Order: sequence, then C-alpha cells, then structure tokens
Amino acid sequence: MTTLSNATLDTLTGVAVPTYDRSAVTTGIVHFGLGNFHRAHQAMYVDRLMNAGGELCWGITGVGVMPRDAEMRDALDSQDHLYTLVLKHPDGTLEPRVIGSVADFLYAPDDPEAVLALMAAPTTRIVSLTVTEGGYNIDHVTGQFVLVAPAIAADLTPGATPTTMFGFITEALRRRHDGGIPPFTVMSCDNIQGNGDTARQTIVAFATAKDPELGAWIERHVSFPNSMVDRITPVTTDADRAMVRDEFGIDDAWPVVAEPFEQWVLEDRFTLRRPLYETAGVQVVEDVVPYELMKLRLLNASHQAMAYFGLLSGHTYAHEAATDPLIARLLERYMDEEATPTLDPVPGIDLDQYKATLMERFGNPAILDTLARLAAESSDRIPKWLLPVVRADLEAGLPIDLAAAVVASWARYAEGVGEHGERFEIVDQLRDVLMPAAAQQRSDDLAFLRNRDVFGDLVDDERFTTPYRRSLGTLCSAGAQAALDEVLSVRR
Repeated sequence: MTTLSNATLDTLTGVAVPTYDRSAVTTGIVHFGLGNFHRAHQAMYVDRLMNAGGELCWGITGVGVMPRDAEMRDALDSQDHLYTLVLKHPDGTLEPRVIGSVADFLYAPDDPEAVLALMAAPTTRIVSLTVTEGGYNIDHVTGQFVLVAPAIAADLTPGATPTTMFGFITEALRRRHDGGIPPFTVMSCDNIQGNGDTARQTIVAFATAKDPELGAWIERHVSFPNSMVDRITPVTTDADRAMVRDEFGIDDAWPVVAEPFEQWVLEDRFTLRRPLYETAGVQVVEDVVPYELMKLRLLNASHQAMAYFGLLSGHTYAHEAATDPLIARLLERYMDEEATPTLDPVPGIDLDQYKATLMERFGNPAILDTLARLAAESSDRIPKWLLPVVRADLEAGLPIDLAAAVVASWARYAEGVGEHGERFEIVDQLRDVLMPAAAQQRSDDLAFLRNRDVFGDLVDDERFTTPYRRSLGTLCSAGAQAALDEVLSVRR
C-alpha cells in the first residue's frame, strides 16, 4: 500500500501521474469551495494543461470557510495536496489519474490574514468559486442579495476580520485597489444560470454596503465571466477509498470518482490574462447563455425529476431511477416536450444527441450517484432549474403537466415519509418551512405551493395548479408509479 505523496508518485504503476515538476507550481488561482466537483472538473483541466506543457503559474490554492472544510484541509495536507481522480465507465472500466494542480489548501479560520495576503498578491489572477447554488445568499423572490444574513452582517461590521467568501474577496480587492495592483477575475463555476452575473451582483452588493466607492470600482474594473460546467461527481464513500486502495494500491484520504463525460464552456472575459484553457478541452466562447440554459434545463432539471419520483418509487441510486421505465419516459418527454421548446439553438450542439447522451449518463451503474444527493437543497435548485421552464412554457401557451408533476413529487417527498413508512432525511436550508407545509397538503393541496419565496405567483395560475393538484393527489393516494402512469397518459 502506497500513501499518496510527492515522494511516492514515481512508485505508482498503472496510474497516470503529473508529468510536470510540482515543486515549480505556483498559485495563480485561489478557489473557494474545493469540493469533489472542483477537483473532478476545473482542477482536472488545469492539471491536464500542465501535463501538456502549460505554464506552472496556474496552480490552485483552495480556501475553505465552512467548518466542514477542516476535514478537507487535513486530508489534503497529509498527502501534499495530491488526490486520485477515478473515472467510472459504464462497462465497469476504471480510469485512475493523480491530480497535482492543487498547490495548497488554506482553512480560512486558521489564518485569515494568510488568505488575504495570497488573494492580494499580484501573482493571483483568478479567484474561482464553487460555493453551490445557495452560497450566493440571494432572496428567491426579490432576487436581491440578503445583507441581513448573520454571517454577512458580521462581515459588514467596520474592522471585522472576514469570515465569508464575500468578505474575503472584497477585502482582497480593496487591498489591490489601494496598492495599485490590478484586480483579479472572479470566475464562478456554480450550476446557476448567469453564474458570473450572479457573482458580480452579490459581490458588488456586499462591497457597496461595506464601502460604496469600492463597490463602484469593483463593478467597473473586475471581470466576472459566465460559465457552464458539467460532470456528474458523487460524494466520496468509504467504498471508493477502499476501491482506490484495492485496485491501485493507493492510500488516499479523499479520492474523487466521476463519470467520464466532461464539459466546460467559459466566457472569454478576464481582467488579467488567463490559462490557455482551450488547449485542455475547455470551450472558450463569447456567449455562454445557450450552453448553460441547455444544461440547466435538460440535465439539472432532469436530475430533480428523477430524484423525488425515484426515491418515492423505492430507488436509491440515479441509475436505478433512470432505468425505471416510467421515470425514463418522464425524463425523455420532459426534455423533448417541455424543456427543449424553451431553448434557442446551441452552437455546435445537436440537442437530440445531447439528450440521448444524458440518458446514457443517467443510467451509468458505475457512478452510484445517490438520489438523496440530487434531492438535497431543492429550494435552491427547483427555482433556478425547473421553474424557469414552467414560466417560459406558460408564457408561450405550452403544456407544463410533466414539470408540474415533478414539483408535486417534491412536495410529496418533503413530507419526509415514503410510501412504505421509510424516512427521508430532508436536507434543505428551508427544511423547517417546507416540511410543515408539506404536512398540511393532505387537507390543503396547495399548502406547499403557497410558499411565494420559492414559487412566486404560480399558486395563482390555474394552468399550473390544475396539473399540480392532480399529480399530488395521485402521489398521496396511489403512489409515485401511479402518478407517473397518469401524467404520462395525459393527452397533449
């Protein structure tokens, strides 16, 4: 058994390892949210770039601000910030690779000043983000940054040491401004439409509340490119760690497993120079919007469709739900009949082929992506991924029965109890609001939908509430499979 480290890289066999000199790698990118997705995606692209002879000045230093990030600090510190990425192919083939592009990891509570000093250094040209949909602290209904959130309010206190991503970015940009150092680019890689625009809106709002002149300077001079990112990356399990040990002889505290598919579409809008991402397979484009809408409304919304119906049907993993005949038909018809009509043509993409590829990816049995992961934080995901499809179709006079059924399945799932008495752990920042509402829907079938913070005015639109109530009623009385059979039988 080989403990992963710089010293042991040459002893590994049958595993691709960095071919560049890791001792020469320096930090050019500071990343907030160094979880599995970033390590399977953006960090992988940078590693690929370096392996191809690209500049070594684009090393990544991860920054953690949440208590759970201390575990990542310890894992990566113990193995020189190396980790194993294993791609799981549908036929069971495993494709391992050691990623070396992460140069360091800083747990911000340990030393906030070290984080600020690195971000303010001229060598840092990009600050990137994967902080999840909810990490931008936006009110669902107003669309505004929530200044009164406790952590935000604390960071806005004069003289406060930053604790949030917003606080660190704003203070680092202030130092660069005061020192005459050009600002870095803020590059969001989260699964939200207009992720760069969202990062701009929220960071400028925070900075303006802190210092109006600084906020105006950031808005004028900092670039926030939009991007679309895609790779299914489940949570690392003990079984994954054991697989890496048994198959490849590597003792890795926190490996990453992912599907073979990868895609990153990135807007070419940077304050300072950037890595030559296009040489590593990134699609660098002028306009990301068509690509991101395609992904959010087809892939991400379909994940939600299979999550609740899958769990209510007794499935545990995404591939089980995706190969359930009724759920598979729901996904195919939702994508074809309700999502695709809301999309403009996507340059270089055959949408029919893309949708077929999605079904293949969903059904990959090697990934073992849990439906519970897909069902988490639904109050952040449904409003951003599925409800825009609903509203676009309603505006165009198109049917929304399938999307309404998906929302109804979320409402039924939010009761926290399955069809055979099994308990679901509802993981959502609005859990304490959603679950009581779901508990009332047997006597008031619109109780869940009355949450205007999540659903806006959909509760007032009979074109939506009629199919929603029909599906919810069947879900509650006859179960998920019966509800699927019913909605799939509706004449369009």
